[in-house]
This record gives sequence, C-alpha cells and structure tokens, in this order.
Amino acid sequence: MIHTQIRSSNLLSLSLSAMDSRTIYSLTLLIILSLLSLRSKVTDGAGSVFFVDSPKHHYLRPPSPEPQTNTLSLPEIGAAVSVLLGFAPPSTLSTASSSKLNGVLMPNPFDRPHSVFMLEVTGAIDSHLLVFSDNSVFASAQRTKVMGSEQRVDVQLSDEDKVSVFSLSDLLSYAEFSDEKLSDFASWLGGSYVEDASGPLNGELIIPMANGANLRLFMSKNADKEFIRSLVSLIHNIRRAIDMHQELSESLHGPAELIAGRFDGIKVLQEHYGAEGIAENGLEVFVTSVSKIFDSLQAAYKGQIVGVIVYGETITPESENMLNVVVTSRPSPRLLEETKVPANLTTIAEVILVRRTLAWITGIILLIATFLGVFFLLNMPLTKDTLLYSNVKLD
Repeated sequence: MIHTQIRSSNLLSLSLSAMDSRTIYSLTLLIILSLLSLRSKVTDGAGSVFFVDSPKHHYLRPPSPEPQTNTLSLPEIGAAVSVLLGFAPPSTLSTASSSKLNGVLMPNPFDRPHSVFMLEVTGAIDSHLLVFSDNSVFASAQRTKVMGSEQRVDVQLSDEDKVSVFSLSDLLSYAEFSDEKLSDFASWLGGSYVEDASGPLNGELIIPMANGANLRLFMSKNADKEFIRSLVSLIHNIRRAIDMHQELSESLHGPAELIAGRFDGIKVLQEHYGAEGIAENGLEVFVTSVSKIFDSLQAAYKGQIVGVIVYGETITPESENMLNVVVTSRPSPRLLEETKVPANLTTIAEVILVRRTLAWITGIILLIATFLGVFFLLNMPLTKDTLLYSNVKLD
C-alpha cells in the first residue's frame, strides 16, 4: 500500500515536472515571438525610402514582388540622388554600397533623368497606410528600409553651375494663407471649405476619404491649421518649381534640377491626436496630394523626373533636414592668381603694358627661332653624320 502511494506520488511529480517544462517552453517561445514582433515593428518604424519611377521612362529597376530585405543608409540615398541628377557618386562610397545602388538604379550611366523630387516626411508612419489605393504613387514605388534616419547627412553636388536646387520647406505666411487658398485646396481634392463668420481662417475643411467618409478639419484648432498650412505650402512651392523649370528649359543646356524639402504636417497631427484616427486620415490626404503633385511634375518634366520620398522619426531640429544638400563651387582652372590687386589706375596700366611687351617679345623670339630652324634644316648638308640624317648617308 505504501509502495503504491509512493509510486503514485512519483508519477504525479513527474507529470507536474513535465507540465512545468512544457509551460516554461511555451512561455519562453511566446516571449521570443513577442520580442521579434516588437523588433520588426520598431525596425519598420525606423524609416523607409520610396523610389518613384517615371511611368513613361524607367530610370529605376522594377520593384521586386518579394519584400525587400536590404537596407539603405542615408549616405547611400544621397549617392543615389547624385547619380540620378547626373553626377558621379562620392569617392567614399564603398563597394557594398555601390552594389546596393545597382539594385535600385538602371545600369545605363548615359540615361539619367537629371531631375529629382526629394521629400522628407517626419513622424511615426506605418508603411501599409501609404499604399491605400492603386492610384497612389507609393503603390508602384520601390520601397527600401532606411537605417540611421535619426542622423543628418550631406548630399554633395560637385558643380553649382550644373545644378539648380529649389527648396520646398518655406511655409506660407499667415498673410498669404487665406480662406481663398483653403477653398482652392479643398476643390483640388474634391472637397469643400465652409468659412466662419467670426473671422478668417476659422472655417471647416471637408475632404472626402477613400472609404466614403469625410475628414473634417477645423482651422480654429492649431494642429489642423498647421497640417493644412504645411500641405498648401508644399503645393504652392511645387507650382513655383514648375514655373522655374519652364524658364530653365528654354536654355540650350539646362542644369540638373533638385526639388527638395521636408513635410512635418503628419508629425503635428500625431503629437496632438495620437498615431491613429485623424492622424491616419491626414496621412491619406497627404498621400493623395503627393500623388497629384507627382502627376503634375511628370507632365511638366515630360516624364524625366524621379521621386525620392523618405520618412522616419527624426531627432534633428525642425530647421534641419536628414538629407542636407550641399553644392560646392567648381575649382578654377587658373593656377596663378593675383595675390594683390593694385588700386592705382596708373599702376594697372603699367602692369598691363609690361605683360603685353613680354608677350610680344616672347612671340617674336619664338617666330625668329622657328624661321632659323627651318632655314638651317633645309640647307643642311646630307653628307654630315648628324642625328637627323644618321641613317641616310649618300656618300
């Protein structure tokens, strides 16, 4: 009887031990999966870049149907922008980085758009919300994750005479940001704007969404007003950039064109409303606006433009971009320069006279030496064992 109880007790302890082992294993597996899921979310929110190709002329490799596993750093994105503009990539670019760029850009170095629309979008953005319809520019774009989006990198362009940089970061002043512009913006998106009798910029903006609902933004709220102000400023600056392109295209050899800026409107909504709800609807409005903007750029540039849209949570100041464009001047081909310019006109005239005299004397001496050389060469006796006729002896 005692042996039976002991055996039962041992079996029970063994079963409990086995159950504990299975429980511990299950909990461990659950924790690991949770950590992996959390890591993937953090990585996805770290930042991404969308390369938007021209539908008329392909300057980028077609996007892979499988998810991209490679990542790009901000210096590599800057190098890609330089190549698209027709400049050589930085000499500091490594072989691995060059291989990554080959996976994004078409290999033909003589077929570049020479025009790039580069936009930075700040805020914690879910990449799946960017592709909400087939008409979105993000739907057919090539997406790659960005590492180190919290840093600040200079995009080096080597010749200021061969590139035109237009900034999109200038916001409209409150004197320019009027109810009339709000009405035009609402009509542009198929919505409406209801003015308020209490004063300007206090009305209600109604924008239709893809699901049939309407997004209502009140200009009396500071977050709503700043979001729409950023978006209207972006559209206004794009139209100015198109006007400048029309002027540059009239020249025989137009420069490369970089249209670059930063959009903080999504970040403003997220800081006030959180990451969901109105912020998500605002992101949809932003995607619709950017799609229409890129269509207008494609029409103005006749398909010779590529979009580079980078988003991510940045810790750089509001006045600084993640990709800072730096255009350096072309080195002067002259090796000798004046170290001191004389202020007296008489001294300047004397210097010019001396230089011209030396130039004429040198030219005359060279001319006389040439004539004498030709004369003595023609009258040289053929029987002499000279260096010129050492192999042509007649006697």
